[in-house]
Order: sequence, then C-alpha cells, then structure tokens
Amino acid sequence: MTMNREGRPTAAGEASVSAIDTFTGNRALQQEEALIFEIGRHGTTGVDLDEPEAFTPRLGKLQRRLPLDLPGLSEPEAVRHYVRLSQKNYAIDSGLYPLGSCTMKHNPRLNEKAARLPGFADIHPLQPLSTVPGAVELMAELGRWLIEMTGMTSVALSPKAGAHGELCGMMAIKAAIEARGEPRDIVLVPESAHGTNPATAALLGFKVVTVPARADGTVDPEAVKALLSPQVAAIMLTNPNTCGLFERDVVAIAAAVHAAGAYFYCDGANFNAIVGKAKVGELGVDAMHINLHKTFSTPHGGGGPGAGPVVFSSRLAAFAPLPFVRIEAEGPVLVEDKAELQAGETPFGRMVAFHGQMGMFVRALAYMLSHGGNGLRQASEDAVLNANYVRAGLRDVMTQPSGDRTCMHEVLFDDGFLDGTGVTTLDFAKAMIDEGYHPMTMYFPLVVHGAMLIEPTESESKASLDLFVATLRDLVMKAKAGDVARFREAPRFAPRRRLDETRAARQPKLTYERPAPFEQAAE
Repeated sequence: MTMNREGRPTAAGEASVSAIDTFTGNRALQQEEALIFEIGRHGTTGVDLDEPEAFTPRLGKLQRRLPLDLPGLSEPEAVRHYVRLSQKNYAIDSGLYPLGSCTMKHNPRLNEKAARLPGFADIHPLQPLSTVPGAVELMAELGRWLIEMTGMTSVALSPKAGAHGELCGMMAIKAAIEARGEPRDIVLVPESAHGTNPATAALLGFKVVTVPARADGTVDPEAVKALLSPQVAAIMLTNPNTCGLFERDVVAIAAAVHAAGAYFYCDGANFNAIVGKAKVGELGVDAMHINLHKTFSTPHGGGGPGAGPVVFSSRLAAFAPLPFVRIEAEGPVLVEDKAELQAGETPFGRMVAFHGQMGMFVRALAYMLSHGGNGLRQASEDAVLNANYVRAGLRDVMTQPSGDRTCMHEVLFDDGFLDGTGVTTLDFAKAMIDEGYHPMTMYFPLVVHGAMLIEPTESESKASLDLFVATLRDLVMKAKAGDVARFREAPRFAPRRRLDETRAARQPKLTYERPAPFEQAAE
C-alpha cells in the first residue's frame, strides 16, 4: 500500500497524485505555459505607439535589416507570463534559503519604501551636485557607519559588487606599491579562498601563490611566513573563511605580512558574522570589500544593481579611487575630479563613471538606522547562533570535515555520510528541491570533497530551522535505508525534472530557434 501526498493510505484503484495527467498540463495552481516565443504573435501589443517621425539612421552598416523577432502579447498575457515565471522561482520570500557563502537574508520592506522616496529614486547621475545635497549627505552617513563598524580610515562607495570591490582594493594596493617603487608582483591566496580572489589578483598582473590550509580549514601563520619575500605584494584572506570558521590567527598573519612590507586584503563576503563583534581594522586589515547585499539586506541575485564598498586603513586611504566623499566644515562634498584633490589625496583613478548605486546605499543605510549598533550586533549573533543550531541538529547524521567545532554564520558538511549509499551530493541536493527547499551551496569550498555549505542567516525562526533540520535528517535516513530511486529521480515535483546540466553548460542554447515548417522539415 502506498501513501498519498497527505500521508493517508492510497486506496486500491486510486491513482497517486504524481501519476495524474491533466488535459492542460496544469496541476491546479501550478500553471503550465509554453515558451513566450511560442505563444506570442507578431503585431500584438498591449501598448499603442505612434508611428515615429521620419529620421535618418546613423548606424550605417550596423543598422538592423530584419524585424525584431520578439513575441507580441496583450497586456493580460504579459502579466500572466511574468506572474507564472515568478511562481516558478524559489526566493527568500517563499522559504528558508540555506545557500552558504551568499547570505540570502530577508530584505525588510522598510528599505524598499525608503529607496523609493523622491530625491533618491528619481535623481540622475548627471544632475549638478548643487541639486543633490541630500544624496551626498546620505553617502557620507553610510560611509561613516561602514568606517565605524570596521575601524578603518576611509571608504570607497563606487564599486558595484563584491568582485568589483576586490578589484578596487587590490588596485589601491598596487598603486601604493608602485608609489614606493618596489617590484612586488606576488599575491598569497589561501586554497579555501573565493574563486574571485585569485582571479582578481591575476587580472591585475600579479602572480598567485597558494597558501595551504590546516586540517581544520584555517590558515597557519607559519605557512604564510614561509611564503613571504620582498616580492610579495599582499595576502588575500577571507575572515570568517569559506569553511565557516573564524581565522583565529588573523592578527599574527597580519603582523607577519606587514613586517614583510606587504598589505593585507580581507574578503568581506562573510562580514555578516562579525558586525558589531570585531573591527577588522584592529585585526590588521588594510582593505576589505563589503557586500551590502549580504550584510545589510539590499536585494541579492538576478544580476541586478549591486554595491561593494571598500574600506581602507590609514596605509591605503590616500589611494582610494574617485569619486569619494570628503567631509568639510560646510558639510560633505563629493570629489569627482583630480582638479579637486587636496594635499595627500592620490587616488589610483576611478572604477566607474559615477558615484555607485544610490538605491543600494539608501536600502543599506535604512537597514543600519532601523537596527542601530545593538541591533546589527544582535543580527551577527543570531546568524552565528542559527548556524550552530543547524550544526547541532545534524552533526550526528551528517559529517563535518573540520570536526565537531563551533562555526560562525555558516556550517560546512561533507558527503562522508553518503558513503556506500549510492546517493551523490547532487542527488541529495535535488531531493531537497522536492521537499520545497533551495539546496545549500554544493561542492564549495573546493578543498572539501562533496561540500555542503549551509547558511541559515539571522532571518529564520527556531520553527523554520527545526523543520529544515528534520527534513534533512529524513533525507539522510532515506539515503541510508537504500531508497536510491527517490534521489536519482529527484526533483519530481519541480516545474521541470532533472536536466542534463553538463550538456547544458557545454552546449547552451541561448537563442530561440523557431522550428522549420512541416513541409520543409519533411524534405
């Protein structure tokens, strides 16, 4: 006897829910829809546009010769299309998002309301500065908070994302080394680092030398000292690191790096674990990027607007890029041109055309002001508490590569508990989709085989964590009980079944190709 979706026995002759076919392909509120290119018609539109006046094209040979092959939809069809797409997406608004090393936390709606205020939402980067004093003042206040929380000296707000911020910090380090006239061309990068770290260093022409990790996933200062030389420009270290652990020897590492004349760049992707608890400036950091979308709740993902401010110590403050905010007696001033520089200000150049992303600045500052210093510290404490609660709930059934030790804001498991089950890490992740969860980060960090990195964030309640832990425990028990089919066939309830991901990555189809007419296809 089988069990139905509600846990009741399925009577003889009663088809299971998963076996029922419908004429439309819909399953109640789960709506099926053909590709938009298949349902759209040329000439259909929900908007009436006037015919353009006569004009002379200026694109020359680049001018389009064929009409745009875009689907035409009526207004209701367009609305339904995007609503259906939204219902196929997993989001932080629909459930716990355990994606480790990405901090998918709740985005308070207060932030969104503030970002839509006139004077922030409708300003233009080409407006005269005299018309946007409030925006400049907000940037100055955001910078003040970031400097206070990190114990650093200055901040660059212009970088648009974490990797862009890394580039900014390393460009400042390169400028400082060139100003000293030293031939330093090596950057030390721990083997557990984010992949953007060695990529950023290589992009700037540095040679990357890997620093091995200890068995527990942390960096040994003696291993760093063994690699230091007059050719080393900097070390790029993530703290807390990508194994979810605080680098307990960070002060000793910083001291050794500085003694060798090099700089200490800190990857601040995991700042959410230590806000209000540790000031990186006091740990010896010279530059650190901060992901506003990870630590201060600005929207995350989808390739939308981002912000990755970089804070600098006094060793690098003079090299912060244009534009930057200078605090003067009359108030904050946005310095945009080299002609406006004062003595001691030697920016390496500029990263972007304008100041950065105002919408993200407003959202982040709204989050800071609504929480206050005590609230931000509590958020860090709750993030660490939640991660350790998950660790405690799963440590007897899942394996930890670094042993059963307290983690920071994310907990790392490996696939050791799946040995002999016939279930892979990917199978386990796909089964989580059927249970209504986005999988945790899989196969990262690369130093751990079959890594499963879970970050519940501070947003989740004890009840949601209890259900998540119970779900994973059930999956572990099913895997160990030999129910391999459940995992190999997953996901069964997603809009689409499991895809050939390897083929999709190697042979992607990025444009829609209309099928040939039947007569032509038959020839």
